[in-house]
Amino acid sequence: MSVRTLKDLQGLKEEHIAVLAEMGIESVADMKDALSDEAKVKELVKTLSGVGPKTVGKWKEELENVDIAKQSAAKEAVKKETRPAEIIEERPDPDAYYAKAKPELDDETKDALAKRALISGRRPEFRRQEWFRYSKLGEKWRRPKGIHSKMRRKMKHRPPAVAIGYRGPAAARDLHPSGFEEKLVFNAADLEGIDPKKQAVRIGGTVGTRKRIIIEDRADELGIRVLNRMV
Repeated sequence: MSVRTLKDLQGLKEEHIAVLAEMGIESVADMKDALSDEAKVKELVKTLSGVGPKTVGKWKEELENVDIAKQSAAKEAVKKETRPAEIIEERPDPDAYYAKAKPELDDETKDALAKRALISGRRPEFRRQEWFRYSKLGEKWRRPKGIHSKMRRKMKHRPPAVAIGYRGPAAARDLHPSGFEEKLVFNAADLEGIDPKKQAVRIGGTVGTRKRIIIEDRADELGIRVLNRMV
């Protein structure tokens, strides 16, 4: 890795920057000149906490192949560049990171989402009666039945059953974890009337790839977030 700033030096801490500035070392070029002076090297070892001869030796190796003149020319070129960058509208790179749209929420909804997250973390996993005894039953929840069912009667040492007390706040109910209200769409026409500030869309599972691309492009034009965008 090329060294462009003092922070790129291995073993150099944030607290050392201010100490180096007092010594007159503010750039990579200043550090390279200081390392060539034995007196400066001794001063660095004495002044900087946690820096010894081995660390200074590593700095010399890192700065040995650094072209100071080339870095200075690059900085000057950036400073002289004053015209704004040309904006080219093209399809986003799927490998690049883009910040996802966020909903506009009031304080009550934000608090409700936070409380719902805490409740969801404490909520047990609900499994059907005797799921552990017969593998053919599976783990999917089913209401316990039977006149002698101890789980139905909520007796001690029985698995928890679904109850209204496990619900989250009403203000955050049916909302996506991001805070958006979900809307199911199957074509680009369904995007009309969607409020991008409060609502997000989820493309139906029966929609093909060609139509999904059309829906996603139209959603980008309208500023609508797609929750199940193609990877």
